[in-house]
Amino acid sequence: MLTRWREGLSTLTPVVVLATLICCALPIMLVALGAGSVVASLVSTAPWLVELSRNKGWVFLVAGVLLAADYWILYLSTSRACQPGGVCHVSHPFGRWMRKLFWGSCVLFGAAVFAAYLLLPVSMLFGY
Repeated sequence: MLTRWREGLSTLTPVVVLATLICCALPIMLVALGAGSVVASLVSTAPWLVELSRNKGWVFLVAGVLLAADYWILYLSTSRACQPGGVCHVSHPFGRWMRKLFWGSCVLFGAAVFAAYLLLPVSMLFGY
């Protein structure tokens, strides 16, 4: 059965992944689409985004470590100690919901990594 800290970590992971998306990927995508004024108003409304963007390497590192820990919690550690009918069991609704949330977070993290680190080299490769 999942303990409280495991449930908390599994719940915290999508929040941190959304932080990577908001701090680093969203402004890059908006500027690439020509909406630089939206980014300027976003930064003036939430100035803490600038500091978060300055430390984007740490933000992505923490998000990646949390995703790896969440994978270990959801798939590796619970398979040995999970009882049928328990929260960690595959058939339990909470377990299914957490697995869907985990894979959704992985997709968002991949999109954020692409936008923050790979979008500029790829666009330069194609001459944009």
